[in-house]
Amino acid sequence: MPFKDKSAMKQRLEFVRLASAEGANVSALCRRFGIGRTCGHKLLLRYRSEGEAGLAEQSRRPRSSPAQCAPEVETAALAVRA
Repeated sequence: MPFKDKSAMKQRLEFVRLASAEGANVSALCRRFGIGRTCGHKLLLRYRSEGEAGLAEQSRRPRSSPAQCAPEVETAALAVRA
């Protein structure tokens, strides 16, 4: 039974290194590490494009909000409220 004292970053790095090996079965590795295949492939893509920095936790905040009002409309609404 493996020790569970590894940090998330170390586990991600181990997953990526094993999955990058020639003939690696990504589906089996995902099951072994307890992650979904979509997540596993996303980690691999981020590692290939950004290196180890791509494996760090990323913000879950949306990059944009299409329903957000323009700053002028927001200012006018706040003026009416005041």
